[in-house]
Amino acid sequence: MFALTYKIAIVTGASSGIGRATAKLFAEQGARLVVAARRQAELDTLVNEIEEAGGSAAALAGDVRDEAHARALVELAVKRFGGLDIAFNNVGAVGQMGSISDLSLDGWRETLDTNLTSAFLGAKYQVPAMIERGGGSLIFTSTFVGHTVGMPGMTSYAASKAGLIGLTQVLAAEYGPKAIRVNALLPGGTDTPAATFKTPESRTFVENLHALKRVAQPEEIARSALYLASDASSFTTGTALFADGGVSINRT
Repeated sequence: MFALTYKIAIVTGASSGIGRATAKLFAEQGARLVVAARRQAELDTLVNEIEEAGGSAAALAGDVRDEAHARALVELAVKRFGGLDIAFNNVGAVGQMGSISDLSLDGWRETLDTNLTSAFLGAKYQVPAMIERGGGSLIFTSTFVGHTVGMPGMTSYAASKAGLIGLTQVLAAEYGPKAIRVNALLPGGTDTPAATFKTPESRTFVENLHALKRVAQPEEIARSALYLASDASSFTTGTALFADGGVSINRT
């Protein structure tokens, strides 16, 4: 049910954290991977690990805000493996933080370009390739911030990630007749390099926000991405799927 045998997938933000864990899990389940991030050396290491474990992968470093890069990822998937069935658009950044009066226009635009415009560019080229294959699964990494919880100082992050949920719903309705499922994955706090906790106290504070009183490991979020990518979620589309440890509902 969760197997991705013969499936072809793109995973962005694959050099570390959730993206890296998801790429490895997809490969373990039989998918052939195109992995993307800005750091070529880390991508090469990931590809080597996947291939040493018996999988198939190709890497293409670049900036997800670049339309040419979005197109090139799909072209690589088609040329190297024959098409595209799954896309996990996972790249994201918190961006400039602070009160709205202190937030610069450049900071606002950079965060929206990284989190939201990149998803639009990815889908622009991924969807036609999936149609050629008779359908597929498109996944965006959103967040509970700006959806169920408002956190001070995170204006551009919340707006951009909430925008992904709107994008998810429209694409799900638009391309459902083409057998393309579109879903957003909403992780909670996750122990990734980008979320390194400065002090034990800061980690404890974040952990206590969650009903489970801990943060996730990247592999736990990857398993939720696998559900959305696989036939296990064959009747699931247009959703905002929480994998947030109960942070959205916790009040203790």
